Amino acid sequence: MKNQRIVLASRPTAEATLDNFRLETVDAPAVPDGHVLVRVHYMSLDPYMRGRMNDTKNYAAPVALGEVMGAGTVGEIVESRQAGFAPGDKVVCMGGWQELAVLDARQPGMVRKIDASQVPLQAYLGPVGMPGVTAWVGLNKFIEPKAGETVVVSAASGAVGSVVGQLAKAKGCHVVGIAGGADKCAYVVDELGFDACVDYKQYPDEKSLGAALDAAAPKGIDGNFENVGGMIMDTVLSRMNAFGRIALCGLISGYDGQPLALQNARLLLTQRLRIQGFIVSEHMALWPEALAELGMLVATGKLKYRESVVQGIAAAPQAFLGLLKGKNFGKQLVKLV
Repeated sequence: MKNQRIVLASRPTAEATLDNFRLETVDAPAVPDGHVLVRVHYMSLDPYMRGRMNDTKNYAAPVALGEVMGAGTVGEIVESRQAGFAPGDKVVCMGGWQELAVLDARQPGMVRKIDASQVPLQAYLGPVGMPGVTAWVGLNKFIEPKAGETVVVSAASGAVGSVVGQLAKAKGCHVVGIAGGADKCAYVVDELGFDACVDYKQYPDEKSLGAALDAAAPKGIDGNFENVGGMIMDTVLSRMNAFGRIALCGLISGYDGQPLALQNARLLLTQRLRIQGFIVSEHMALWPEALAELGMLVATGKLKYRESVVQGIAAAPQAFLGLLKGKNFGKQLVKLV
């Protein structure tokens, strides 16, 4: 049995390029005791992967040169040498950018059996997976929204932002999205139920973007779920109400090394704002509650989501580079089966 995989061939010097990746075909790995062999059906592409390509200080170790790129995956066990797991079991795991993955099933959380009868398999990589839990944790633990408050979500049509907005609406908030393009903004309002969406591509500077935010959020902003950083975050900061809360989830505008100067930092003091950066894997105690709620919402059709899917492992690098430029619409997936 052969395994196709994508490894990190070189580190980016600025923007990531296709040359940073290499497609390899190797023999399928052996399965030691306590491990399982998973055939990957879908793999997830996420912005955090860009940071792992750099050999710099980060919350997680960088990918080594020549090593398989890491990724969340869903698939089916084809061989098991661990009690409790059997061929045919559907699982979610960190299988990486490859068709076949050997994983230590003895490690807690490394391989988790899932039920694909009520929730589609690939949804465990989106609204009922890491992105959905990220949204749930950031909103409930750090923004702590109250009915009647205004919550602004950047990258609102993406896998995380789309869930944040829907959960905030369910809590009685006035929800404003920020997204790139008229089609994404229409989706955020018409399908996801946000109250308004600002198309940042129409407003190239802080003054014009701020005016658009003022129109969408006339009572100011109480909570901000931040995925982008840069000018967008600065503009939202300038509209924050006293004692506002910011859940800092991502800074995608600076992932290729661009400076991320904070022009309105004084407002953190004058408005007594609380800003909390967070990594969802550090809040594992909250995952069961979050997954139970998200799974129920997806199974009953109350939580809407959208996917961009490319076919085949060879398509992953180009799709990933497009994700960093906002070319995806919703959760970016690679279908391998």
